[in-house]
Amino acid sequence: MRVGLHPWSEGDLPVLERANSPEMTAHLGGPESDEQVRERHERYLRLNASGEARMLRIDVDGVPAGGIGYWATDHDGAPAFEAGWGVEPQFQGRGVAREALRQLTRLVAADGRRGLLVAYPGVDNVASNALCRSLGFEAGVTSTMPWRGSELTFRVWTLDVSPLDLSGRTAEIDERFVGASLDESRWWPFYTPHWSSREAAAARWSVGPGGLRLRIDEDTAPWAPDLDGELRVSHLQSGQFSGPVGSLVGQHRFRPGLVVREEQPQHRGWLVRHGVIEVRLAAIRHDDAMVACWPIGFEEQPDDCGELCIAEIFGSELDDEGGWVGVGVKPQNDPRLREDFEKIRIDGDLTAMHDYAVEWTPERVRFFIDGRWVKTSVQSLDYPMQFMLEVYEFPRADGTRDLSALPHVLRVERARTFPSV
Repeated sequence: MRVGLHPWSEGDLPVLERANSPEMTAHLGGPESDEQVRERHERYLRLNASGEARMLRIDVDGVPAGGIGYWATDHDGAPAFEAGWGVEPQFQGRGVAREALRQLTRLVAADGRRGLLVAYPGVDNVASNALCRSLGFEAGVTSTMPWRGSELTFRVWTLDVSPLDLSGRTAEIDERFVGASLDESRWWPFYTPHWSSREAAAARWSVGPGGLRLRIDEDTAPWAPDLDGELRVSHLQSGQFSGPVGSLVGQHRFRPGLVVREEQPQHRGWLVRHGVIEVRLAAIRHDDAMVACWPIGFEEQPDDCGELCIAEIFGSELDDEGGWVGVGVKPQNDPRLREDFEKIRIDGDLTAMHDYAVEWTPERVRFFIDGRWVKTSVQSLDYPMQFMLEVYEFPRADGTRDLSALPHVLRVERARTFPSV
């Protein structure tokens, strides 16, 4: 299913006419008159022409399915855009409204004139309230106002889509990977070696002008063949916590029943708890490769193991115009979290350097690419987290490897953290 948004046009009056049914207006006080519908249509056209608003038609696989838009308003004295939407009954229950509103939030962020998006669905509109919650809007107060000859009680939902502003802020740590070696007080150059061994999980790395290079070579062996098949990885992490040999205690329990095979020293390196985490890296355009930065809980307590996926980029998902970047929250084994992960389409060459960041508070996480907001997850992660930086080479079904493409090299120009404001 392909959902697209298109500027409201002269020919879109039938979309409003179909939306003016008792079913579609049940939470809005009922249908309008034919004259009011025509006036609404003309108003949409005028608002688009003047730039005061952006009114759009929702299409599903090329078929008109409803409307969505945003327009200027004030919210508690602050400039904002207000969003409204409607999807025809035959397209409901298929994720159309969620995808349309998701696209709209990115349009508002790209617009840049106002950094706050608000929505006011009626309190009895269960679907619209759930939609706002699922896309990172934060619930506010309820209020009642006169509406179409009656009253409407609505819930206030707000979404901060403002860009990441680091001006005037000083980084706690600004890692540029200079010198001849890694800073061992920060980094542990092994991929969760407690499930394998330091020898098998050791990174191939170099530092110098241009930053860090993590490398998978022709002779790089799979890190844990009986657990993870022929997956090859070169990885840095900034912490290490696991139990004695034979225990079930260890970071990143990626499958049930994992047992510590080699005892590791505890390493409390570069641990972060709230603030901004930013990394500047370049992806690899190859079907077998993936690069990622995903801080995880240090995991002194078993449930403190959630993941903030700052960037997950598969080489198979890059093309000449851009590519897809995975961002979001993954619970791993934290029962207090819910999966809130998605892939964001980014235009441009992702094999060049780009900035990927999160702004993390005890209540929410906002995700950014090149300083522009792309996603919010309203969840509480309130424990120390460590960096996880890596390049993967995934096995092919036929067991072959593209040796001509090796080495796969993840380039990281910098990583830095800022304290909470």
